Amino acid sequence: MAPVATDGDTQMVETDRQTENGVRKPAPPLPDDSGLALEEYLAMQQAIGHPTRFRILRTLTANDELSATDLKSAVGVESHNFHYHLGELVDVGLVDKRQRRTADSQGFYTYYRPTAMGRGILEYGVEELMRREREFNEAYS
Repeated sequence: MAPVATDGDTQMVETDRQTENGVRKPAPPLPDDSGLALEEYLAMQQAIGHPTRFRILRTLTANDELSATDLKSAVGVESHNFHYHLGELVDVGLVDKRQRRTADSQGFYTYYRPTAMGRGILEYGVEELMRREREFNEAYS
């Protein structure tokens, strides 16, 4: 299917993308003006596929924003593993890292929060599959 604009809406229409042997080729997965490359989307999917990173992102989504200390405590992961996995989520754009000074401190503290992409990959990806598990089991039983 290829995107076609009609009255401001984009709709998908079938295109003739068959090979010589009759096998249909899928349309390109992203529009030409996509803000991210396919590899970046796949890196996000790969990152969320690890159980520790999945727990970190779910915990952040449930709390909106946490310090590294509070997040590590909530997830229950050893420090060296925690920082590695948290860094992976930041690197692919699923988690945002920011520093801020609190009124009672001399320095800056680092806080983490899920990005819109981080929330989206949970809500419309893994968690959607989990919500629909019963439906899938009934369909394939």
